[in-house]
Amino acid sequence: MGAIFKRDFTSYFNSAIGYITMAVFFFFSGLYFYTTCLYTKTSDMYYVFQSMFLVIMFVIPLFTMKLFSEERKQKTDQALLTSPISITRIVIGKYLSAIAMFAICLLIFVVFEIILAFIATPSVGVIFGNILGLLLLGSSLISIGIFVSSLTESQAVAALVTFAIEFVINILDSFASTVSNDFLKNLLLAFSFRTRYNNFALGLINLADMIFYLSVTALFLFLTIRVIDKRRWS
Repeated sequence: MGAIFKRDFTSYFNSAIGYITMAVFFFFSGLYFYTTCLYTKTSDMYYVFQSMFLVIMFVIPLFTMKLFSEERKQKTDQALLTSPISITRIVIGKYLSAIAMFAICLLIFVVFEIILAFIATPSVGVIFGNILGLLLLGSSLISIGIFVSSLTESQAVAALVTFAIEFVINILDSFASTVSNDFLKNLLLAFSFRTRYNNFALGLINLADMIFYLSVTALFLFLTIRVIDKRRWS
């Protein structure tokens, strides 16, 4: 698993995709930080984290699109699948490489907290809760992206399908607001990524929200393992 992680993690820096994705993340997070905190001279980063929801929706497919689709396109998946490494270790290794890249992006918020300490008194607990929320959100979206990547050999298709799924996730709240049936409305909101993420953005660490994101992550990693395992024996 360690070898898989190292190979996939370093591959982000062997091409432009890793640098471009990180640059996009840093640019928008810095822009939101300046306009909502530095310019207004406030330590409240709620709107920064709130705005980053859509940015994360954009960058995650770029992190995950190549993880399995590139292996299939280059025919290196056969060597990987016939190796003595278990499918679970292969999937987890690739998953952790994407998580590591995403975690590097999140380090920018630690820098922001240090900057805020010079102009105000930031709430360390709230910022920590927000970063935890970002990490859990990213973890669940990465697992979805890896699953999609395992279904195709085209990186472009993997990215577009992941974008499409995330678009549906993004508009789920808006769609739920148009539903008149209370049961169906509450059911849709129960699967709302944004509502649960907003709780973290407000500094509210809810065990149910954490379980939701972790459950989504576990489900799609399991589905990915099943897809790859089926291909190994086909």
